[in-house]
Amino acid sequence: MAADLTRPTASGSGAGGSGALAGEAYQAFAVESRGIELVPDDQRPMRPAELFWLWAGAIWNVEFLVYGALVVSFGLSFTQAVVAILVGNVFYVFLGMASIQGPEAGTTAFGVSRASFGINGNRVPSLFNWITQVGFEIEGLVLVVLVVEAMLSHEGVTSGTGIKIVLILFAVALQFVMPLLGHATITRVLRYLSYVFIVLFAVMAALVLPHVDLGSYHKSTNWEIWTTAVVLIVSAGGLGWTENGNDYSRYLPRGTSRAKTLWAATLGAAIPSILLELLGAAAFIVSPKATAVTGVPASFASWFFWPFLVLALPQLFAINSLDLYSSGVTLQALGVPVKRWGAVIIDTIVAGAVTALVIFKGSFYTDLSGFLDYIVVWLAPWFAIVFVDYLLRRGRYDRPSLFAVGGGVYWRNGGVNWRAMFSLLLGMAAALMWIDAAFYVPAYTGPLSSATGGADFSWVLGILIGGISYWLLSFRSVPAEAALGSGGVADRG
Repeated sequence: MAADLTRPTASGSGAGGSGALAGEAYQAFAVESRGIELVPDDQRPMRPAELFWLWAGAIWNVEFLVYGALVVSFGLSFTQAVVAILVGNVFYVFLGMASIQGPEAGTTAFGVSRASFGINGNRVPSLFNWITQVGFEIEGLVLVVLVVEAMLSHEGVTSGTGIKIVLILFAVALQFVMPLLGHATITRVLRYLSYVFIVLFAVMAALVLPHVDLGSYHKSTNWEIWTTAVVLIVSAGGLGWTENGNDYSRYLPRGTSRAKTLWAATLGAAIPSILLELLGAAAFIVSPKATAVTGVPASFASWFFWPFLVLALPQLFAINSLDLYSSGVTLQALGVPVKRWGAVIIDTIVAGAVTALVIFKGSFYTDLSGFLDYIVVWLAPWFAIVFVDYLLRRGRYDRPSLFAVGGGVYWRNGGVNWRAMFSLLLGMAAALMWIDAAFYVPAYTGPLSSATGGADFSWVLGILIGGISYWLLSFRSVPAEAALGSGGVADRG
């Protein structure tokens, strides 16, 4: 069946971004109508420096301070924690690698993913991603509520059920605004917030570092536990953001240097992540309470309590905006027939409802660690498949076919690429073979992890098995596919 390139997709837009969306101005502080639709070449005013500051503004965040403290709380020595942080953050290059398709294809991460999986097959990883993004949104909203509760408690106000409900509604309502406005607003706001957060980091470092007494800290653990700490850093960092990469790079002009795109995303995220996690590790030495956002001020001077928590709130809303924006366009990739603003509303309601459950359940930080451990099971092979597909087709995407229902280059067998589906499932099975999630719910330890004393290389195995299997199954078919695409992007070498 021939591709119907003018037929509306599930997101309610034409395949080529035609109609009203084709002339939509890229403007901050105005509601962005465009969702997963293709971004026309004349609607891409972004520059690599803006991509750098977007990621920097998101990652200069108290969450990453807590991740650094959590690493030490596993029982690592300070030196072991530093090595785990440095090694884990090298893999922000994955975020860079997952950002270079956006300028080429002109669509979101799970719009690009259709080239690998097919429009219908892509619904499976899209569902996994939607759950993951909503999970990160819930994390941010819970932290906002906990921060405000700490402020009230500091002033002697006990947060009963009624106050908690009001705080949840407040957090949800405020969080809704920036993702609703969209890409241009997020880019502008995060750039300027990053300047404020850099100053905050400098003040925190000045308050913490003079009190770090490494001579009194004598803990150390085995290499198996160290690998689990690395999983947390990789999952919360470079690998954990790959499913967002092209959502934000797609507004870069198609002629943008791939190297500039890669390094803008990689360094914009990696630099603040490394600095904050190292500071978090140091803060834990001063006070073990640093494993919770509300406990971090215990590592500082008492006067810094209010400045820290007041500035933590916009940080948390800022990073959550990326997740909520991405979950909305992922909902469209999943096939839900809704506009982008409608998807934001749906995701906000879902995240708010689950946030209430987490707040009243009361085991947030355990749930968070388990969440970060398990998401790599699907994320690692998905990332590998999409990037191997990109290499095999040498960056050439038939953009209209990404939206062609019932035809086009990527329709294949009823809209499913079974090679990619098999590789994803195989990679997930491999990841589960070497995962150590014994202390989470559901508790599970893979046979390879049991055989190696609790080591966790789930993300490594997921990437290798998912990527290699897809290459073996597709090294002939994908290049042939790329040659068929009349609307593909010319390879720049």
